[in-house]
This record gives sequence, C-alpha cells and structure tokens, in this order.
Amino acid sequence: MGAPGRRTPAGERGAAPPRLAVWKFASCDGCQLTLLDCEDELLSVAAQVEIAYFLEASSAPGPGPYDLSLVEGSITTPDDLERIRHVRRVSERLVTIGACATAGGIQALRDFADVREFLSVVYAQPGYIATLDRSTPISAHVPVDFELRGCPIDRRQLLEVVSAFLAGRRPVVPPNSVCVECKARGNACVMVAHGTPCLGPVTQAGCGALCPAFNRGCYGCFGPMESPNARALNRQLRELGMSTPELVRVYRTFNATEEPFRQAAEDADPGLLERDTAPGEERGGRR
Repeated sequence: MGAPGRRTPAGERGAAPPRLAVWKFASCDGCQLTLLDCEDELLSVAAQVEIAYFLEASSAPGPGPYDLSLVEGSITTPDDLERIRHVRRVSERLVTIGACATAGGIQALRDFADVREFLSVVYAQPGYIATLDRSTPISAHVPVDFELRGCPIDRRQLLEVVSAFLAGRRPVVPPNSVCVECKARGNACVMVAHGTPCLGPVTQAGCGALCPAFNRGCYGCFGPMESPNARALNRQLRELGMSTPELVRVYRTFNATEEPFRQAAEDADPGLLERDTAPGEERGGRR
C-alpha cells in the first residue's frame, strides 16, 4: 500500500519533480478531460511535476512508483480489482476524482437490480462477459487519501487538490451545500421563486450553483453534503408536486449508492428496500 507518512513538498525535492499518474476505470472520461481543460493552469502544474502516466494525454506511459495518482472510474470487473490494487501499491498518495470513483457512478444503478438479467438482454453471448454484480467506488477496495466529488469534477477544486498534495497539506474543499453557492452568486432560490424542485439543500457544493443560475434545479452531481436533511427536503419536494417515482429518480442518478441519497430514496418509497434485494443479498442490496 501507499506510504502513510507526510509527503515532502515539491519545493524541497531538488531536481527530481513529483511524479503524477492519472488512471481510468469504468467511466466516461469526463473528469480526466476536466484536467485537460485546465489549459493555462495545466501548464503551471506540468512545470512542477512529471506527468508520468496519463493515457488520455500521452501514449508513452512511464513506470511507477508515483507520488500522486488521480483515479477516475468505478470498479466493475475482476480485472479492475487487480488493477486498482496495483495502482495503490505504486502510489504514495491516491486521490479519487468524480462520482464514478467516489460513489460508483451512474453504472451503480446495477446495484439495485440483477446484472445477470441485463447481460442476458444486452449480449448475444453473455458467457463471454466478465463483470461484477455491483459497481463500487475505489474506497471499497483500497485506502484512499482524498475523494473529489462531482460529475464531472470542478477544475478549480481539482487544481486545489493537486496543489495541496504538491505542498504537503490537506486540500481545502468546503463541505457546505449548493445553497451557499447560490447565495454567493446572488441567485434567487428556484424552489421559493418559482417552485422548481431542487436538490441543492442536500448536495455538496463545488459546481458554483451552475444549474440554479439558469433557473434549473440542482441534480445532485456532487453527492450528499456533510449533514443532509433529505427527509425535510422530501416533504418540500412533495409539496411542489413531485410523485413518489419522481422522488426516487432524483436521488438515483450520479450518486445513487451514497448512503444519504440511498436512504432518501427509500424514505420516499419504503417498498424499494424489498424490491432492491436480489437473491443472495441482504436487505437493501448489501451483501
């Protein structure tokens, strides 16, 4: 596993720059593209580190070990399991980026159904497909030093995380809700102003209140905030006219298996708990 001690800041390493690796598992590549979209800022980062492994940007990967690994994507196959253990072994620090890596992503909706049934419908020869029953976050399998949420992640937060680890300090990523960002932007509350359902009160900040700024409700891309009161929000959303199936759907998107969102969906429809239990599993879809 990665070394547990505090890493030496980049400025104290002399001629050898820290080595950065970026890894992909089951995902859409959107969080890796966020790093590439940093453009000018990426040039500053590249001047301080050696980007040793980043297949999205280079076809010439360098061998480990690495000072910092950024990991995108969830674990969905037996091969993924072996590969993430290798990544952890060769990485001093490991940071997961995006909803797939931190919560299982959209593909974790398989956790509430029978993946074998999906295989039989989608593939002509399902016996050739090697897959796991569940899509799980990286932290379910190896120790993780920091989780950066979002679908996709925010580039300002990504730069803060990379800069923090280069300096040997803890990243500063506020745990408050999207509502705080709405206030900072001067947005009118979409629920109060025109009755638009919104997950902002229970969702972690990071996007800059992008959707509410365009009079759309928050979709929960960054997952649950530190202390969400989803039951109170469910009552408000019902008052705005949302049905039980609609309530379940708003929580079952990017971060469906995060405990606060999973529980919020079950509170909205208690029958989910029984319907989600596949043969051989405990109640609630947990083995």
